[in-house]
Amino acid sequence: MSIQMGKWMFEVPYALTETWRLENRAGVYVILCPVVQNKYSAIDVGESVQVKNRLETHDRKDCWKRNCSGTLQVAILYTPHLQPAERSAIEQEIRKQHEPSCGKR
Repeated sequence: MSIQMGKWMFEVPYALTETWRLENRAGVYVILCPVVQNKYSAIDVGESVQVKNRLETHDRKDCWKRNCSGTLQVAILYTPHLQPAERSAIEQEIRKQHEPSCGKR
């Protein structure tokens, strides 16, 4: 299963408590809060060279928890072929479209 964010298809939303399922490689991630069945609200967006490590040690976890009463989810777009500036451009485009409540830039 996948979820479309902007013009990109992200891998299935994983429960944020299941980071062991993620790969530790470059990518863009979207923190999601379930709204209704198969519908989500984006509460944060980011990019990292090591997505798994970043999510496990993220400094905005408290903000995510404050802004979601359900089970936090994460959708991933692995981008090993992209440079940091290209990942950042994807992040900024998704931020602009979804206006997440955490990590405003």
